[in-house]
Amino acid sequence: MMQTVGLVGKLMETYLLWLVAGFVLVIAELVTGTFFMLILGIAAFAGSAAAWFGFGFRLEAMCAAAVAVAGVFWVRQNRKAMQQPDMASLDLGQAVTFDAWVNREQGAARVKYRNTLWDAEVEGERALDHGQVLFIHAVDGSTLKVSKAKI
Repeated sequence: MMQTVGLVGKLMETYLLWLVAGFVLVIAELVTGTFFMLILGIAAFAGSAAAWFGFGFRLEAMCAAAVAVAGVFWVRQNRKAMQQPDMASLDLGQAVTFDAWVNREQGAARVKYRNTLWDAEVEGERALDHGQVLFIHAVDGSTLKVSKAKI
């Protein structure tokens, strides 16, 4: 015989309440795009299965909680394992034109890249003429690290 819970339970069997909660959570997951809501929905389905077999509410809730905790750990582990390294900047190796020194001793300069002046740190030789071609070796925020050598 199926158990019922409270006022709502008098109108509906417990396993149906768990099923409705599961479907609501799965639909919420489709809207939000996170796997955590899906895991909670699956946990509610596990609670529904426990209710279907006639276990008490405590066992139903414990079954749902166990599936939820295991699922959350599983999702977190998979997300860590699937993280991809940052992509290399598409600017690396591109040519820039030396414009002027901001501070020659520190290697701070302005270079023209994509028809815009950029801050740059010049690596290596500091004897540069206006219009000389340099190459991007790294990007640090909005500062380009450049040198004469092409990578």
